[in-house]
Amino acid sequence: IGIMIYIKYFGPLANEAGTHTETFPWDKGGDTETLLTLLRARNSRWANALACDKIFKLVVQKQICHEVVDIPDGAEVGVLPPVTGG
Repeated sequence: IGIMIYIKYFGPLANEAGTHTETFPWDKGGDTETLLTLLRARNSRWANALACDKIFKLVVQKQICHEVVDIPDGAEVGVLPPVTGG
């Protein structure tokens, strides 16, 4: 099967991506920018949902990423939409 990571999409991003969860091949490894590049390259729907001008956060192993971070093998990655609240 190879090395995998587990991605969870939340809110409108799940609707735009067309899925809430997926197992993603991670044989070459990489960081959060690598992952976004691979996801955007799938097709125009993915490119639009995860466009650079969209506001969303990545969470790696339950830690919100404020910069580019490495994604370890077998990691859980969340893609969160903007959150507002008071």
